Amino acid sequence: MNQKENFFKGIIKENQIFVAMLGLCSVLAITTKVENAIGMGLCVIFVLFFSNLVISLIKKIVPNDIRIPVYIVIIATFVSIVEMIMAAFLPDLNSTLGVFIALIVVNCIILGRAEAFASKNGPVSSMIDALGMGLGYTMALIIISAIREFLGNGTITIWGDLKLNLIGFFNFLQIEPTSFFTSSYGAFIVLGIIIAVFNAIRSSSENKKKEVTK
Repeated sequence: MNQKENFFKGIIKENQIFVAMLGLCSVLAITTKVENAIGMGLCVIFVLFFSNLVISLIKKIVPNDIRIPVYIVIIATFVSIVEMIMAAFLPDLNSTLGVFIALIVVNCIILGRAEAFASKNGPVSSMIDALGMGLGYTMALIIISAIREFLGNGTITIWGDLKLNLIGFFNFLQIEPTSFFTSSYGAFIVLGIIIAVFNAIRSSSENKKKEVTK
């Protein structure tokens, strides 16, 4: 696998939410606003990038029997850094995301990439893998939150006061947004529909490639 394929696999082919369906707890909880999705996505990219880098550098000196605890300590260190930065510079977003930032430590996406990739590959490949997986995760969060916020509130909050007010669309149709889509029930339904559509498109694309190569 070349580095281009290594990067893009995390965005489409091995998307950690839409394909692997990992780390869905925080996904369902924080995707009520696009702002939350962007914030969480950036946190995960930061932790994933630096934990992959460090683990790829020390993989040969860490005894196999204690590798998982070592990985968790490394991940927890970078999560702590993220928490301190968020608390200092983005207190409102930090309060909104709350415990889900701390739970990045046990996010199966982070630990999964450490075990499945960083522990078996070099620093450059591990960093590229982290960026691809992190961007794929962030993209998925933004898609889910944009749909939920739009259908639930008629808005899309990009960051702070930067907000798209789309209530006119609902007024035109003479209907109103419903808070159902910002509830946990709505989250499951939106996520399920998006996963079905995403995988249908991915399967169709793969089948076309197979037909071309025949």
